[in-house]
Amino acid sequence: MTVGVDLGVTHLAVTADTAGEVRYEPNPKHLDEALELLRRLSRRVSRRQGPDRRTGRRPSRRWERANAERNRVQHRVANLRADALHKFTTRLAGDYGTVVVEDLNVAGMLKNRRLARRVADAGFGEIRRQLTYKTVWHGGRIVVADRWHPSSKTCSDCGAVKAKLPLHVRTFDCDECPW
Repeated sequence: MTVGVDLGVTHLAVTADTAGEVRYEPNPKHLDEALELLRRLSRRVSRRQGPDRRTGRRPSRRWERANAERNRVQHRVANLRADALHKFTTRLAGDYGTVVVEDLNVAGMLKNRRLARRVADAGFGEIRRQLTYKTVWHGGRIVVADRWHPSSKTCSDCGAVKAKLPLHVRTFDCDECPW
């Protein structure tokens, strides 16, 4: 069985398989949940006497404690993200023989200041990396869809391609056929 994976920020992934089943994988947004706590802990760290490489000054014990607390929260966010991505990719690689993923310009997305934090929190590059080796483990194969193929603008029934499709249009309506 084949599955197509469409990665996004609102939903972590939308999967559609050959049986016609469409699933929406929710985006857990681990960093967004911890962001307020991280801001507070970072302010606490900045108010303490930290290390200075220029003068060789050692950090205070209160700075070390505050920094360790902030690092624990960051580590927890990273672990939660890794756990969610591993569970998702393992399920996909185990349930389907062929997995089709899109070739995303993740580095370019991270340069967009409005998208960068959400894209990094979702872990698009990590999903593709994990799917690449896990499909091989499970005896399947991975297909990478061309970055420039107009899949969103193409009708799956008749093959007609729309010239323009604005970003706010979330569902495709074909002008040629009733689909």
